Amino acid sequence: MYQEHAQRILDLLHKNPTRGVITAQEAAHALSLLEGEVAASKLHPETDVEHDVHTHEQEEGESTEHAVMQRVGFAARAFPLLEMLRSAKQENESIIWGI
Repeated sequence: MYQEHAQRILDLLHKNPTRGVITAQEAAHALSLLEGEVAASKLHPETDVEHDVHTHEQEEGESTEHAVMQRVGFAARAFPLLEMLRSAKQENESIIWGI
């Protein structure tokens, strides 16, 4: 995930996008916060959607200028971290990045 996309998620969790850890003890609280933000974002999907040149589908032989743009909302961006948090909580493990 690009840093500019992760920023909103990590700001919510008070974490640095460059380097950090969500400890096993923090996982349940982080999961709760993130699930709440995802639920809130789904209430207003038209304001949550981001246009992102990096998230387009490109047909074979098609240039990026002509690729179909996709809308990528907060819930889609947060999904991988939600899955990691659920696993970290269940397995009592920490999530570490940027080392």
